[in-house]
Amino acid sequence: MSAHHTSDIRRHIERLTADGIDVVRVIYPDLIGTDRARDVLVDHLPSACEHGLAFCKAVYHTTPQGDVVPVAGGLDAGLPDVCVRPDLSTLAALPWEPGVATCLGEVTDPATSAPAAESPRDLLRAVLARCAELGLRPVVGPELEYFLLEPAPGTSTGWRRSPEATGTVYTAGLRADPDNHLLRTLRHLRDLGLGVITGNHEFDGGQYEINLTHSEALDAADRAFRFKAAVKELARKEGNLATFMAKPFGDAGGSGFHLHLSMRSLESEDGRNAFDDPSGAYGLTATARHALAGILAHAPALTALANPTINSYKRFGPDTLAPWLIDWGLDNRSAMIRIPPERGSGARLELRLGDASANPYLLIAGTIAAALLGVQAGEEPPAPLEGYGYDTARSAVLPMTLPAALDALEADTSLTDVLGKDFTTSFLTYKRDEVERFGRHVTDWEFTEYAYHL
Repeated sequence: MSAHHTSDIRRHIERLTADGIDVVRVIYPDLIGTDRARDVLVDHLPSACEHGLAFCKAVYHTTPQGDVVPVAGGLDAGLPDVCVRPDLSTLAALPWEPGVATCLGEVTDPATSAPAAESPRDLLRAVLARCAELGLRPVVGPELEYFLLEPAPGTSTGWRRSPEATGTVYTAGLRADPDNHLLRTLRHLRDLGLGVITGNHEFDGGQYEINLTHSEALDAADRAFRFKAAVKELARKEGNLATFMAKPFGDAGGSGFHLHLSMRSLESEDGRNAFDDPSGAYGLTATARHALAGILAHAPALTALANPTINSYKRFGPDTLAPWLIDWGLDNRSAMIRIPPERGSGARLELRLGDASANPYLLIAGTIAAALLGVQAGEEPPAPLEGYGYDTARSAVLPMTLPAALDALEADTSLTDVLGKDFTTSFLTYKRDEVERFGRHVTDWEFTEYAYHL
């Protein structure tokens, strides 16, 4: 460790100690976007920075129920380590946990010192490096929805929506949120420095949406990842459950993860918006139209990253307001890609495909990779959708199951070449194991449907 690095760590320790902080929680995303972490006493921070924190690599291959999927390089290699070093530039005090600060971790392979192949954060970095070669810097604004649940002993799941009141669509205040969950959460997230800007009760009972400001893509992904982890932790602290599951209830809509994407030109001194052109078709530059065409062309494969669970596809279907057709429109929320009406610095596209269960790094990396391929191909998009969508006579259908989406991802070699062979192999193996396990599971629906009569 260099003298400069040592003095930098010492300054961080002095600041943390002065603020009454004696623990740093180092977190990083696994393959499905769940936070993995270790608490480090401040006195041991220099050692953690120099030598790293050892984690079993199989953390990337572990299911939500704690089983290890046999992905190459994990079980077959004897469960080797990855090395996680604190990224002290991302330090922030946890407003709801006195004495604790948190930061992101940088994950490397100790044998090569290279980024770990399954690291979502480094996958996004690699895609952004490809963009930089074309003189483009992507800017992303994430929009996430989630359900807040409270304990409900004696029910089938043990949880119910909080509150269960219906009809409080796009509202704020006690009518929709009698316990002021949203206000407390907004203020905590603001104090954590996540760039939250607005929040409201969403369409269904117990459903909320909190918007994050736009920023460069890696920063936006970091904040979306930390946002999801923080919302879940705040709910746990109050004995509740915040879930970003795509569709937790059969009688309610699902939760989306919309991405607003634009690009800045690295070639202009002012970093102008590379999507804005008042004289271009639809007020967009050729770069914007090519990016749009690329996302449309690679949408079937992108679905595997945007809708990554068995449950994700319960969100699709007519009258769900969730995109399940490959189309785009000008300020049209029934399309998979909406072009908002703003132009100038606000020119952008909104991908509405993703659901809230998506890993922010993978969704953003996949979307940008598809846009990048579109820019390189130089093709124009088809005519925009007119009127209300969801018409299979006008637009192609996206994969409607996780197995179909995984097959589409594997078949899209142009996209997987950008994402990387090692990541793609690991992701496909992990997710196909999920499909296989679900295929063996007897659901409550099956028992209710068949047991009495057959």
